[in-house]
Amino acid sequence: MQEERPITLIVADDHPLTRTGLAEWVRRNPRYELMAEVEDGTSALEAIEKFKPDVALLDIQMSNLDGIAVVRKIKSSAELAKTRAIMLTSFKAQPYVMASLMAGASGFILKTSAIRELENAVSHVMRGSLYLDSQLGDMLKDASFAPEALTSREREVLLLSSRGFSIKDSATKLSITERTIQAHLTSVYAKFNCRSKGEALLVALKFGIISLEELLEETSLESKPETEGGASA
Repeated sequence: MQEERPITLIVADDHPLTRTGLAEWVRRNPRYELMAEVEDGTSALEAIEKFKPDVALLDIQMSNLDGIAVVRKIKSSAELAKTRAIMLTSFKAQPYVMASLMAGASGFILKTSAIRELENAVSHVMRGSLYLDSQLGDMLKDASFAPEALTSREREVLLLSSRGFSIKDSATKLSITERTIQAHLTSVYAKFNCRSKGEALLVALKFGIISLEELLEETSLESKPETEGGASA
């Protein structure tokens, strides 16, 4: 029986204690192989280009290139795109999460999390799944929480909104009024027990209602004329 090869990783963080600690964790785990330990974004990109690791653990805020910029560069390269990026940060701020996901990151971990969280993240992204830290939002920490199902139109509106479409642009795209778009978003927030499109997107990604691939691809939704009271509204 052929022995399974270790998962290859690089660690990129500009805080020496964090970087050294993560590198030592990788070295001590027989399932992993550390390819490089670097302190800035430029060095991280160079290491990814050289070693083509399975997973890159990237601090979001680094000198030269930040982690999000590194992800954009590797995902724009066919040769490097197979490397899964797990973002590391001390911040829960939604803009960091959103920017990481939109850049093409496969996971997002808070530095305050237990090491088990990171192990779970590596396992998930290696299976091709998105991993979001369990601390991201009270509604995601509650294992009993289950969002209500969205209608097809609510899902379209949330997807367009998450891709950066304004209410006006979404209304034009779907051939409905801006008031109807807002009504759909309000319904989504109520079903997901959240207050913003950022929180709604996290819930949708966490529960597989929207996939990361859908979020990142160019929109292909076609305008669908409808009446305000129609079933497709």
